[in-house]
Amino acid sequence: MPTQEAKAHRVGEWASLRNTSPEIAEAIFEVAHYDEKLAEQIWEEGSDEVLALAFAKTDKDSLFWGEQTIERKTSRRFIPTGLT
Repeated sequence: MPTQEAKAHRVGEWASLRNTSPEIAEAIFEVAHYDEKLAEQIWEEGSDEVLALAFAKTDKDSLFWGEQTIERKTSRRFIPTGLT
């Protein structure tokens, strides 16, 4: 079973490869229960639950999900565009 440090490192690498904010990547993996296939599916499809969790982890007003910048005030009903 991976340690918390190993999980954090894996999530950080995953976020970097996808040009995604660490807060969003962490929230994706929490929602996916650290299942990488499910995390990938969530990343491709978008998730309001993930955004709510990600913004709860930070005081930043914007985060990035792939090539999209998501503003805290407009984060409801998020569906990523152009992600394939």
